[in-house]
Amino acid sequence: MKFGIRKPSIKKSIKARTTGKLKRKVKKAINPFYGKKGIGWIRDPKKAMYNKIYKKTTFSFWDLFK
Repeated sequence: MKFGIRKPSIKKSIKARTTGKLKRKVKKAINPFYGKKGIGWIRDPKKAMYNKIYKKTTFSFWDLFK
């Protein structure tokens, strides 16, 4: 498990900012649970727990400027 600052990834941040509304609408039409809160705990509780702990123990480089 990582503690402290996360290494920024330019490629991933661009990908996250350019995923459009259309792609999300298509996913929601196919999967009614897409984007709903708490579904991660039902689908994969081990990964959801890891992600929750990771989010609390690390911070982004950009958080330093907030």
